[in-house]
Amino acid sequence: MFAFALPVLLTRSLSQNEYGLFKQVFLIITTATALLPLGFGLSAYYYLPRETDTKRRGQIILNILLFNLIMGAVACLVLVFWPGLIARIFNDPTIPTYAQLVGVVILFWLFSAFLEIVPIANQELRLATIFIVFGQLTRTILLLAAAIVFDSVQALVYAGLIHGAIQSIVLLWYVCSRFPGFWRAFDWSLTVKQIAYALPFGIAGLLFTIQTDLHNYFVSNQFSAATFAIYSIGVSQVPLVGILRDSVSSVILPRISYLQEQGQPREIVVLIANAIRKLAAVYLPIYVLLLITGREFLTFMFTSAYAASWPIFVINLTLLPLALLEVDAVVRAYEQHRYFLLKLQVVLSVLMVFGLWHGIANFGLVGAISVVVVINFLLRVVLALKFSRVLGAGVRDLLLLKDVGKIIVASAVAGVLCLFVHSLLIANGTRPFIVLVVCGATFAAVYLPAILLLGVPTDDEREKVRRGVERFVYLRRSADSVL
Repeated sequence: MFAFALPVLLTRSLSQNEYGLFKQVFLIITTATALLPLGFGLSAYYYLPRETDTKRRGQIILNILLFNLIMGAVACLVLVFWPGLIARIFNDPTIPTYAQLVGVVILFWLFSAFLEIVPIANQELRLATIFIVFGQLTRTILLLAAAIVFDSVQALVYAGLIHGAIQSIVLLWYVCSRFPGFWRAFDWSLTVKQIAYALPFGIAGLLFTIQTDLHNYFVSNQFSAATFAIYSIGVSQVPLVGILRDSVSSVILPRISYLQEQGQPREIVVLIANAIRKLAAVYLPIYVLLLITGREFLTFMFTSAYAASWPIFVINLTLLPLALLEVDAVVRAYEQHRYFLLKLQVVLSVLMVFGLWHGIANFGLVGAISVVVVINFLLRVVLALKFSRVLGAGVRDLLLLKDVGKIIVASAVAGVLCLFVHSLLIANGTRPFIVLVVCGATFAAVYLPAILLLGVPTDDEREKVRRGVERFVYLRRSADSVL
């Protein structure tokens, strides 16, 4: 929510051109932060749960910190000594003036990115939650304060630098407290194993990041910063959706790694099916609802100046149901198949380049996002087919996803009624906020009873909801009695 609030408020405090420039500058930072670690930090998910020796656990952490630090320093030096490099990428002559500062931000962000990984790999999920929320909160507050007080892109970059420094300090405190003396441990054989494990995944992840971000660079190169602002709003994520998917993937990865080591592929299939089922209960209704109310959603959140983002947004929404085919955790647990992922990413990256070149030339911004969706679809379908065979899953296992079918039915029924209400409201010239509230309430009033009638929630899930409601009521009564 904090991350989503940032563009909502920045589109109101910055001009469209300034917002586009801000997105381009931070596109460099986020891409470098995702690319340069080469997935090396994610090796902690594989090795920490399997390693019991304190000294070797410390070396796993040391190797990752050193790798991230070196890669961040290299990126920083490149931008410091060759600031004109990014001028060749973006269609804006002012962006090289930020290059040196951006290099320093990349150094801190890349080093501190391990903060969101290490507590999860170390099975401290509550602390990981605190770190993630704290990180999003501090970043949002700092960037918003910079935008409001100084109203400049340079101030926003300085705010990003401060955020990276704070995250780095917290990371060092955590690893020193959980892995005391980790800097004294070193075993070259373990380092080689980590590199051998991580490098194929890292290159595949690099190619995946290219597939994820390349369309932004193509659009930035072909269009102005103001046009890129329109495009960036169209491809922005829905609140909570990304963090929900990433949280599920991060939490099940150590468990899948353990089950794979124990030789229990059937349990992995059941675990993945359960994760898909729960994600579907959130993703599918959001997808249907936004297909109906997406235009009003964009206008209300980002003002009417970004109404032109709607065609891009509606195509980008297709990534929501596609995200249910999440097999990244399985790919990482079965390291012997990592080269298959690498080969697949190479092929898809080549297709992405040619697709973007042709799509933008003939269909503009809509062509760019369409290529992204098609490549994402191919990636997830091929991986799902490949690893269903690896796990021994067959057609009979589709029964594990029967609740997903029920969720589709419930979402479709709720969507039909919501579409009817939406048409009436639009015909009467109702304001976007009212349209969102009424349509959302209508959808929920049909969807929630429908999944209950169809028997989607298990007895355990019903009991958890009941206890949660009782706890909420108790806390509210306690607060009222204090007041």
